[in-house]
Amino acid sequence: MIDNFNELLSDANVIGISGHIRPDGDCVGSCMAMYNYIATYYSDKELHVYLDPIPNIFKFFKNADKIEDIHEAAPEKEFDLFIALDCSDGGRLGDVFPYFEKAKHTVCIDHHVTNGGFAEYSYIIPDDSSTCELVYNQFDKDKITKEIAECLYTGIIHDTGVFQYSCTTEATMAAAGFLMTKGIDYPKICTDTYYAKTMIQNRMLGMALLNCKTYLNGKVIAAVIDSNDMAKYDAQSKHLEGIVQQLRDTTGVEVAVFLYELADGDFKGSTRASGDVDLTVITGVYGGGGHKKAAGFSVATKEPWHVIEDIVKMVETQLVELGID
Repeated sequence: MIDNFNELLSDANVIGISGHIRPDGDCVGSCMAMYNYIATYYSDKELHVYLDPIPNIFKFFKNADKIEDIHEAAPEKEFDLFIALDCSDGGRLGDVFPYFEKAKHTVCIDHHVTNGGFAEYSYIIPDDSSTCELVYNQFDKDKITKEIAECLYTGIIHDTGVFQYSCTTEATMAAAGFLMTKGIDYPKICTDTYYAKTMIQNRMLGMALLNCKTYLNGKVIAAVIDSNDMAKYDAQSKHLEGIVQQLRDTTGVEVAVFLYELADGDFKGSTRASGDVDLTVITGVYGGGGHKKAAGFSVATKEPWHVIEDIVKMVETQLVELGID
């Protein structure tokens, strides 16, 4: 907990909020929960929230229309307080990192094990399910409105795979249960933001499954989507959410790896583990990070399958150390 959090909010006149580039459910949920909390209880503040364009499935959040594009931020803006959410290092804030650096006071709330504490005030608990669970812990419970609860619940279900992942704890379930009492339509949130897929998403998933390869007798599964594949169906990165999880759910798989090409020609990598392989060790080789069982990275390469082969070797080394044949 950040004990002086409400004091920091009270003393600040201009407050900024942002999360990591290419925001997911936990990032958007925590940022919008924070925005709505401050807008509701500190309405005299000048408040800004900056993110990459968010997926349409999250636009039902209250004040989602107030999100400012990080690529259009005015460089001369100065903040009394800047809050980074679900972000493991300052560089992951993208174009608004200079705001963070110049702010009079900074706060980071995050659950990534690779976060070394880059803010003045930090609340970092790697074992917690999500940044939204940490934000829930930070807020006064009697001040959590239905609209704030919708944001927090969405982030929690996205980072726990609707309570399937090992990061889900008794405390996570208690938080989710409390948020349900606020009158949120939790079945609709789960269906519309997590399970529902567009036709483009289904086609990209089908392409990944058809083209995937297995290694180490099925213990590793990997897929690659390049720019040509994406152009075929006019797909964007947001249409690739969930593919790595689907790969990981394959019977016998210890590690799933998914790479897709970005607009600049680099590849974004996502990894998931079902066992004890530590993915932060592997993704750290490429300057990435995240969690032990869910981590990501970016890499400049023209040979993504060669990158996967290198990852397979690192996975094999860990499996041998773990005594897994």
